[in-house]
Amino acid sequence: MHKIKGAAAFLMATLVSGCSYLPESVKTLPWETENELSGDYETAIETSPIEVPSDLDSEAIQQGYPIPEVAINIAIPVTGKVPRPAPLTASSQVDAVRLQRLGGSSWAVVNVAPGQLWPQVRAFLVSSGIDVSSVDATGGLIDTNFVLLQDRELESRFRFRVDSGVQRNTSELHILQQNQAKDIDLTSWPENSDDDDLEQKMLRNIAQFIANNAESAPVSMMAGQAMTGAGRISLEESSAGTRLKLALPFNRAWAATEKGFADAGFRVDDKNRSAGLFYVTYLGPDGEDGESWFGWLWGGGDSDDPLIGREFQVMLSTEERKLIYIDVLDAQGQPIDQIEQQGLLILLQGNIT
Repeated sequence: MHKIKGAAAFLMATLVSGCSYLPESVKTLPWETENELSGDYETAIETSPIEVPSDLDSEAIQQGYPIPEVAINIAIPVTGKVPRPAPLTASSQVDAVRLQRLGGSSWAVVNVAPGQLWPQVRAFLVSSGIDVSSVDATGGLIDTNFVLLQDRELESRFRFRVDSGVQRNTSELHILQQNQAKDIDLTSWPENSDDDDLEQKMLRNIAQFIANNAESAPVSMMAGQAMTGAGRISLEESSAGTRLKLALPFNRAWAATEKGFADAGFRVDDKNRSAGLFYVTYLGPDGEDGESWFGWLWGGGDSDDPLIGREFQVMLSTEERKLIYIDVLDAQGQPIDQIEQQGLLILLQGNIT
C-alpha cells in the first residue's frame, strides 16, 4: 500500500512539473517564436513532407488541407473604389425550403449545405417509420425498403438524392419512386418515378419536415466531406474577359437564368433559345435601399447608375457536357467594358438558382 501511494505521489509531481521531466532528446513541435505562437503564418516553419519508401503504398498519405488550384485573375481597371460585393445568396433564397419544377422533374432547394440536409432526410425517414435499405454518402443517396403507404394499393420504395445547390451552401433534394412488381430488379432504379403524384406528395412532406426543423438541423461530417457546399456557379476570369460558369444541363441553366433576371434587376425583351441568347434591359435594383451596384461604384444611388436603361445580350454557350458559360455583351453582341461586365455578371450570379 505504501508503495502504491508513493508511486501516485511521484506521478502527481511529474504532472505538476510539466515538461521538466522530458529528456532533452525529445523533439517538440517547431513553434518556437512568439510570432508563430500568435498566428503569424508568414514566418511559420514548414515541415518537409513524409517520405514513403518506394516499396510501400503511399496512397494513404495525403494533404490534410489541400490547396485548390486558383485560376489566374486578370486585373480589372482601377476606379479608385473597391467593387461592392454581391450578396452571397439571392433575395429569393430567404425561405428555408423551396419546391421547383422543370418539365417532368421536381426537386426541393434547401437553404443549407449538403452536410446539414443529409441528417434531416435521415430524421424524416425515422419519424415516418420508413426503413432504409442502403446509404451512399459519397453519391448522396439514401434508398428505402418497400413500404405500403396509406390509400395506395402497391408498395413503393424511394431513393432520396442530396446534391449541392447552385448557390454556395445550398442543397437540392431529388426523390425517385418505384412501385413493387413481380420480377423487379432490385439492383436498378427507373429513370423516372412510376407514380409522379406519390413522388410529389413525398417531396412536399419532407420539404415541410425540413422547414419545421430548420433551426435545429444537425450536421453530418461524413456527408459534408463527400458533398461539397461550394455551389455550382462561379465567376471566371480570363484574357477574353469575365463570364459565369454554371454546372447545369442547358435546359435547366436556361430556365434558371431567365428566372434570375427579374431578381437581378433585368427585363427580358426577347430571347432566342436555339442561339442561347437573351435580349435584356438593365433596370437597376428593386430593393428597399434603392442603391445599385453601379450607383454605389460611381458615388450615388440609382440616379448615378450609368447602366440603367441600357440594352444587353446575355449568351449561354455549352463547351462541355452539363457545363454552361454565361457572357454579357452589348446590344450589338460586342464586348463591353470589363468592370461593367463583371458587375452585371455578379448581379446574375447571386440570383440564379
